[in-house]
Amino acid sequence: MEENRTSLLEREAEYREKCPGCKMDRLKQEQAGVPYKLLSFIWIVSLCTALQISSLFPFVYFMIRDFHIAKREEDIGFYAGFVGSSFMVGRALTSLFWGVVADRYGRKPVILIGTFSVVVFNTLFGLSTNFWMALSMRFFLGCFNSQLGTIRAYASEVCREEYRALALSVVSTSRGIGLIIGPAIGGFFAQPVEKYPNLFVESSIFGRFPYFLPCLIISVYAVGSLVACKWLPETLHKHAEKANERADLHDISEHSSNDSGQKDNIVELEDKQIHKSNLLKNWPLMSTIIVYCVFSLQEMAYSEMFSFWAVSDKKYGGLSFSSQDVGEVLAISGFGLLLFQLLLYPPVERRLGPLMVTRLSAVISIPLLSCFPYIAMLSGVVLHLVINCAAILRNSLSVSLVTGLFILLNNAVPQSQRGAANAISITAMSVFKAFGPAGGGAL
Repeated sequence: MEENRTSLLEREAEYREKCPGCKMDRLKQEQAGVPYKLLSFIWIVSLCTALQISSLFPFVYFMIRDFHIAKREEDIGFYAGFVGSSFMVGRALTSLFWGVVADRYGRKPVILIGTFSVVVFNTLFGLSTNFWMALSMRFFLGCFNSQLGTIRAYASEVCREEYRALALSVVSTSRGIGLIIGPAIGGFFAQPVEKYPNLFVESSIFGRFPYFLPCLIISVYAVGSLVACKWLPETLHKHAEKANERADLHDISEHSSNDSGQKDNIVELEDKQIHKSNLLKNWPLMSTIIVYCVFSLQEMAYSEMFSFWAVSDKKYGGLSFSSQDVGEVLAISGFGLLLFQLLLYPPVERRLGPLMVTRLSAVISIPLLSCFPYIAMLSGVVLHLVINCAAILRNSLSVSLVTGLFILLNNAVPQSQRGAANAISITAMSVFKAFGPAGGGAL
């Protein structure tokens, strides 16, 4: 495997000292182990992108109520849905642009801009004084924070082929945990004057802006993520066009080396990659994106409605949980998800392959989600035990499915098109996700 990879690199292009992509290729050849340091930084940055997506769901209903824009109480969910969807609309409009920028100027600048946007626009969202300010801040946050596709492309490029599943699972795990911890932060720290009168007074900034504290916490974390970005090395090849061909051939050598190293297949793949194909005609890529979009719609609806369902009264089919009970379920499921992705997913993926893992996760999720309404019939310790187990299993299946799709997507294109391919997937996914909060709120 190593001989095939090295011979291809030496044959196609010489090493360029000032090219960050070449330096990363050399580093991956020299270091055979897992790049834990780089993966930890990817974890930190990826978590930052996910925290602010769903952190508003526990308090957006009360925020819209305080804006007094809804004439009837029944209309609050309607307006809240638009605030929740505005982020996805902004991301859908700009993801392709940021993907092209990442392919042309590098992954790191896009990651830095996206992380900085969280600091600015998430803070301003917490300081919103009316509906239109809140709507616009979430929209701008989506426009500038379209870095998930870039992070996925980056994660697949900093690791050797044998650790690529682990790297992409780090992205999907941190993203999944962010979608769990985000609502917990919003639920525990919104309206702090009412919840913690001994710590916060009405005359403080947290009294005048009751939804500022959870946004501030996430923004402070984003500042730390921005500092962590300093140690992220660039992975994009930045020299002549041959460098892109070289990077593409490097990708081919990684995949081809798994199949007996047949030279005829390698040469055929090299010729195909030099003449770049239209991404929209790449069926492996497009089919993966279609599945990703359908699943994203379901995932976003679940993320928004789980907390509402859990705190609803039993007579309406809910669990009659307190906000503390919901926070405990989210924390336990997040910890279980972390252990699953770091310890169980990589060996399972190596044994079954990303496609089979994705299929199994999707099939098992159908009966699991269908059982949730029946969980509300339970009570006491049994209810808490079952709902925690169901939440852990559901989140593990969800992240396994997403990780499998990430691997399939990045394997479908060469490096020089990876940013754009991920951007197309994020654009399409964001459109579908935009219907999640709006549809859920209206329903």
